[in-house]
Amino acid sequence: MSTDGGDGETPSDTLRERAGSNRVKLWVLLDADRYLVAGIPLCLLFVVLLVLGAIDPAPLRAAANNKDPIETLFQALTTAIITGVTLVVSLNQLVLSQELGPLGDQRERMAGTIEFRHDVADALDIPAAPPEPSAFLRSLVDGVGNRARRLGELADDCDDDEACERLSKFADSLATNADEVTGTLEGEQFGTFDVLSAALNFNYSWKIYEAQRITGEYETTLTDETRDALDALVETLRFFGPAREHIKTLYFQWELVNLSRGILLSAVPALAVSIAGVLYLDNPATITGTFLGIDALVWVVVAAAAISLIPFMLLFAYVLRIATVAKRTLSIGPFILRPTDRDETLDWE
Repeated sequence: MSTDGGDGETPSDTLRERAGSNRVKLWVLLDADRYLVAGIPLCLLFVVLLVLGAIDPAPLRAAANNKDPIETLFQALTTAIITGVTLVVSLNQLVLSQELGPLGDQRERMAGTIEFRHDVADALDIPAAPPEPSAFLRSLVDGVGNRARRLGELADDCDDDEACERLSKFADSLATNADEVTGTLEGEQFGTFDVLSAALNFNYSWKIYEAQRITGEYETTLTDETRDALDALVETLRFFGPAREHIKTLYFQWELVNLSRGILLSAVPALAVSIAGVLYLDNPATITGTFLGIDALVWVVVAAAAISLIPFMLLFAYVLRIATVAKRTLSIGPFILRPTDRDETLDWE
């Protein structure tokens, strides 16, 4: 049992506060446009290489006359681009493998989806669950908020002051979190990260744990109506976990398709530039003059290298977000997969 009266280390509702990351880091990892995340390091790389080329005591032109650094670079980039396209084909196969299957498997998937939606509609007492992912999650969260407010009303009639305070605080916190997430989900369309981002800001797993703990600690002092309200609340919260995981899976597939398309489209100009670097930049004498005080050969080589790296940067940007979301949602239900001090506030006897 907890010795802190229920006020131990309660995790925050928003993902940013639970993750303990600053806003800029979390913006880069999750919220920023993926093309912008790919473009920023690409521009930084371009500038760094350009500056190094300008201050290099052994100019690139002299090195190219004695060795073949330019040809070696673009040969390696050509190989990497072809390998990256092969990786994209593998990613597409991974995504498509989830959609391909015999009729029996497709029927089971359909039956499972219909059954889950029917159970949610029954729990929320609505004719049918909304078909749009954002509206579906919003209806679930709104149902949780309504049940939390009902629980808060029942807490005012509780005979035990401690139990009344715990119930009231829990219900107010849950209703506030539900209202915030509901407002964020309103009007959002699937295909953007905003839907999943809002779902990540609903800390349903902790709410389930807290509700179960309150029920266990005050089982003898709670009225039957209050216990029924807690059970109804937990039932609705339990629907949110698999619903979020399903929408997360669909979003990952959506993102992998976008990634594959982006890499395939960018691979054509990147491959053309890298091959041109092998064929036409082996003779430095073909490019003469300076621009802004920097040898024109340096400008051309650095620009060509940056263009050739576009597919890799796209892969970096998309996988960065997918990996971050996957790490933050590894568990389903009341499990906390991050460092906490709760073991110091619990009495296991």
